[in-house]
Amino acid sequence: MRNALLAFATLAGVLALNAGAAQARDYRFCLLEGWQPGPGTCYYNTYAQCMASASGRNAYCQENPKYAFARQYGARPYRGY
Repeated sequence: MRNALLAFATLAGVLALNAGAAQARDYRFCLLEGWQPGPGTCYYNTYAQCMASASGRNAYCQENPKYAFARQYGARPYRGY
């Protein structure tokens, strides 16, 4: 029983680390819906992907602010990991 509990705890830890790594990725484009505050949902690599998701909704796409400000100052965007 102890080995099964240890294996489960190890698996849960690995999955938690992988989930954090997936969320840390910086995507280039963000989807904004209506008047929501903040940068929006930044899950799109290309503008076409973002526009396909925005199609038929009260939404639009913009460049991720991390990329816009990094380009303005001539630096790479902060990755955070």
